[in-house]
This record gives sequence, C-alpha cells and structure tokens, in this order.
Amino acid sequence: MYQNPILYADYSDPDVVRVGEDYYMVASSFTYLPGIPLLHSKDLVHWEIINHCVPALPFEKYNRPSHGSGTWAPSIRYHDGMFYVFVPLVDEGILVARSADPYGRFELNMLCSSKGWIDSCPFWDEDGKAYMVFAYANSRCGMKHRLALVEMDPLCNCLIGEPKVIFDGKQIAPTTEGPKMYKYNGYYYILMPSGGVATGWQSALRSRHVEGPYEYKIVMHQGCTKVNGPHQGGWVDTPDGRHWFIHFQDVIELGRIIHLQPLCFINDWPFIGSDLDGDGIGEPVAEWDMPVENQPAYEIAQSDTFNSEKLGLQWQWQANPRESFYSLKSPNGIRLNCLHNDARENLLWYAPNVMTQIPQHPALTAVAKVHLEYKETGDMASLGMVGHTYAYLGLKKTEEGQGLALYIGSVLDKEFDGKAEERLAAFCPYDGETVYLRMELCKEKTYQFSWSCDGIRYHLIGEPVALERATWTGAKLCLWGCNRDNIVSEGYGEFEFIHIEGKYS
Repeated sequence: MYQNPILYADYSDPDVVRVGEDYYMVASSFTYLPGIPLLHSKDLVHWEIINHCVPALPFEKYNRPSHGSGTWAPSIRYHDGMFYVFVPLVDEGILVARSADPYGRFELNMLCSSKGWIDSCPFWDEDGKAYMVFAYANSRCGMKHRLALVEMDPLCNCLIGEPKVIFDGKQIAPTTEGPKMYKYNGYYYILMPSGGVATGWQSALRSRHVEGPYEYKIVMHQGCTKVNGPHQGGWVDTPDGRHWFIHFQDVIELGRIIHLQPLCFINDWPFIGSDLDGDGIGEPVAEWDMPVENQPAYEIAQSDTFNSEKLGLQWQWQANPRESFYSLKSPNGIRLNCLHNDARENLLWYAPNVMTQIPQHPALTAVAKVHLEYKETGDMASLGMVGHTYAYLGLKKTEEGQGLALYIGSVLDKEFDGKAEERLAAFCPYDGETVYLRMELCKEKTYQFSWSCDGIRYHLIGEPVALERATWTGAKLCLWGCNRDNIVSEGYGEFEFIHIEGKYS
C-alpha cells in the first residue's frame, strides 16, 4: 500500500507521462529558475529530481525576480522519440522545451507570443495533425472559464489557424484551467480542474471529435474527505493496463502537495478515487495498492554538502541563474557572493541571487554551517524562508563589528510582484569566524531561528515567525549572500553544509 500525499512538497500543477516502465513528472516554477523540475519514478509513488526543463528564460525581465510570472502549469508528452514540455509564460507566450534525453539539455523555442494563454497541452492525433489545448488567465485577459483548441505543426514550431473555444464553463465550471488532452477507446478526453485551487473539483470533457462538441462531467471532488480542491494533474497508465491520476492539494503555506489516485472508466467516463460517501462521484483516497511493486524507493535530495561540480538539482534561484551568484570551487562548501542590487533596495524579495529549495515536510529542522569572509560593512550570509512574510538570520558585518542579524520582511502586494518592507527584528554581537544557523519549522505553521558556535548548544534569537506562502507557490527555504547596505563588495559567505531533517511528531 502507499499513502497520500505521496509528496508533501510544492510540485504544483503536476503532469505525468509514462515511457516504457519509467514515469516522468513536471511541475510549475514561476519565478524560480532553473525552472520546471523533471522528476522520475519507477512506481508513481517514489520520485527523484533528474533535471530541469528550462535552464533560464530568454527574456531580460527574468534576470530579476518576477513573482507571479515565469513558468506556469506545464505539460509533458513523449512523441516520436522526443520529450515535449509545454511551458506557458503568462506574459510572453507558450514556450516549448524538447529533448530526446530526459537527463540531457532541453532545447527551447517560443511556439507563439500571447499574453494570458496558460496551461497549454499538446496532442497528436492519429491522422498526423497536432493540436494545443489551453486556458486563459483572468489576471491577464479577464476570463478564467474557457478552454480553447488550436492546430499547430506536428514539430511544435508554429500555430496553424486561430484558436477555437471548445468549452465555456462560466455557469457550470467557473475557473476552468489546467486542461490535459487524451484519446482513449474512440473518445477525446480533456481532464481539467474547475472551481478554483482551494475549493474546486476535477472535471472531464469527452467527445467523438477533436473539436467537439464536448460533454461535461465532475469526476472527483472533496466529498467527505479532508483533501480540499482535489484537482489539476495528469492521467497515466501502468504496463498492466491500470490507470492512475496524479494531482495536487493546496495546503496554502507550503503550496500544492502531490496525491496519487486510482482511475477507472464507467460508461466511458473516467472515475477518479473511490466513492466514499455514495454520491456517485469519486473522492481522493488516503491509501491504495501500490501501482508497481518492488521498485527503487527514490527520494528527493534535501541536505547538501556542496562537494559536487554542479549545484544540486534541489536548488533554484529567484531569477535567471548567473555565474556571479556562487562558486563550488571553495574547499569549504558553496561560496555565495555578497552581492548588491543595482536596480533597487537590496531586500531578499527583490534579490535574484537568493538560492531556494522546496520544503519536503510539513515540519523540519535545517542547520547550516556558515563562515562570513566580509570585505565591506553590510556583508551578510544567511539562512531563511521566502514567503509573503519572510525572515532570515545571518552573520553580518556592521560598523561596530560582526554580529547575528535577524530580518523579517513583508510583501505588501501579495498577488503580483509587489513592494516589500524589512525590519531588523533581533541582533546580537558575535565575533567567531564560523556559526551554525538553525531554523525549525513546526506543524503549527511557525518557524524560529537559533544559533550555535559549536553545533551542539543553540541559542534562540527573535520570536517565532508565522509561515506564509509566496506568490503562487508555497514558502521556500533559502540561503543568501548579500551586502545588506547595498554596497559593491567582494565579500562572500561560505556554507559548508546544510542538513535538513523532517520532523514527524
């Protein structure tokens, strides 16, 4: 048996495909880059990160944090020996990433320029024609209840003709988005979430013709369970002919966590989960039989000793990566340069060089061993959490000497890339060369910092901070080197390791 969620981590808007006996899953990243993590599994339950489909975005805008923009809900398909990942950039258009090798580099091309087209999914029909189904972002084009279909060339280089609206859910399925298109037993199916992220449900469309007309049906909802808004995901089969559905649940502060449901067909309609309350609609299951047994129990990397030639795949930056952000050539771990911000105030929310990681547990302890090689007043090396309320503790050089500084930040416009404010919440002098920084995240959705000079005895600093999500994502753990006074500096922080352990009680 397996238990849900299979991943208590913010791999939002998941889509999945099977190639032989291997399963591949992608998820959205928004401003965090490299973007669109590519995960691999042998059993649909245990996953590892093997790649990112978008190393960087080819627009100057993304050289700075663009919270709320960037890579939205992707889709992944395998066609004629090639992996295709469709990546909607809500402000620029539809980006296509392709590779014959899921472990290799993905080539990028813009399929089209379009503002507000989101959640795009390719489909190749049996007659050789290719299509893209997509939704619309209300924040960009004023509607969130329509799905459209447009023909494209089979190599996904350009569109052919104009989009046609194939579903309008204004009355029966508001906030319809995330469409995924399939063909099975003579029907075209579109699986899609409706009703909104937090409280919605999973819908399905079916038709005998690719352009419709389509029939509509609700195929999974929360029902009597505690799994709110169970929707948006991908349908996949196993070699033995069984069907499965991977989807997310929004837990707010830590984002959209991943569940796996059994799927079957009743009267040529998909039925997802189990009818737990007898209403004829599937509800998400808490546990079920393993899809595939006796396979590698992969895990997603969290802790890091930074002794590799490449940065671990669990890390993403708050903007397009640059070589100036860091170095792995130091014998003392990763070196994060104490950079200034040449565009605005040097606050964490504005900084492209914040190195982030998706938490993998509802409660955890993170410990980083840090050394600050300061060159200018304001140089700082810190551990923190990114969110609309955020905090970071670091070793900082001040005019009076070196000390431990705890900053708390607030984002004022939470829907978009809004203004942030920060305040110094606590400070204590510290004249040691190295410090252990610890952050403890509790299930009560608060976190608190402490420090130690020896890694054994820790001292609390400041008050607990309320955990809060970021823009379209859950809160993220982070490491950051900066000059907090926004002075050009050649200083740097060295992080010998970060140890992350989940807490289960």
